Amino acid sequence: MSRKTLDTRDESAGDAMVRPTLRTVAAEAGVAVTTVSRALADDPRIAESTRKRIGEIADRLGYVPNRAAQRLRTGRTKVINLMLNPRHEFLSFTSEFLGGMYEGLAGTGYAINITADSLREDRLEAIRNIRRHSLADAIVFTRTECFDDRARYLLEHDFPFVTHGRTDFMTPHPFVDFDNEAFVRLAIERLVEKGRSHVCIVMPNEKYTFGQHLRFGARQAVTKHGVRLTIPESVDLDSEPDEIAEMLRDLHAGANAPDSYVCVGEVSALITLACLNDIGLTQGQEVDVLAKRASPISNHFRPRIETIDENLRATGRAMAKVLLGRISGAPVEDLQILLQPEGPFSISG
Repeated sequence: MSRKTLDTRDESAGDAMVRPTLRTVAAEAGVAVTTVSRALADDPRIAESTRKRIGEIADRLGYVPNRAAQRLRTGRTKVINLMLNPRHEFLSFTSEFLGGMYEGLAGTGYAINITADSLREDRLEAIRNIRRHSLADAIVFTRTECFDDRARYLLEHDFPFVTHGRTDFMTPHPFVDFDNEAFVRLAIERLVEKGRSHVCIVMPNEKYTFGQHLRFGARQAVTKHGVRLTIPESVDLDSEPDEIAEMLRDLHAGANAPDSYVCVGEVSALITLACLNDIGLTQGQEVDVLAKRASPISNHFRPRIETIDENLRATGRAMAKVLLGRISGAPVEDLQILLQPEGPFSISG
């Protein structure tokens, strides 16, 4: 009796460790395996009530798709690879952008893998590795360059990708971008309305397309309004914070110091506000700062400043939409989204 009890208990423990499969869910739901597969893929051919019931059963049983089996069966990994720069002008970039992508991919079965994208190393090697070894169905990358080698490589190999930002290639490709030309024009116009006549902007490196767009829009705006523009040459958006702060102190130690700043991100806004405070200038009096706002973090800047919004969560959702369209073979002209700035807004609190 003792031996029999022990054997039964061991078998139960073994069963508890067996990973639930599509067949397990199908048996519990009383439907065919193919029905479960389609329901979990949110196939509209399966009734919504059936999809919901099967989804609940799968969640209760702890069913997790076997990606290796899916890959063998469909040739797809159900993985999106996001190349993410560890340093960014927005403190909240990862949480907002990634959160939007997760929302946009919800219910599709796609997972997101993140690969570090160092701006100082060979940015193409990781892309090659993903394509050669079929590690993902599509790639997303940011900090897009005017003639980006990654985009060129993926276009040549017809591998699905979406850029955050545009390129200057003649061959069209999917992208989601923010209209930085419109942003900087709005920002400078607002500062001119407030009586400012000398605007300073710490720009991204010129090799990045959004850096070109910012420069073009800024020069258009200062020419139209007859004000002065300073773009520091000794630093850019990726410089160390101490280097940017030192540059700002030097600007205000000389003649004809700027009376206003457009900050392209949260990091540069924080550095600028801290430096101006340290040298005894008051926001809204001797100087005005206007920044791009990407998350609620900017609501807590002190002193308060005006902002223009770039909605990174909406960007992530748009990125997911474009990715799915590219994977399913939608026309490229339907896979190019340019998001518009919102504002300016006064931060209150």
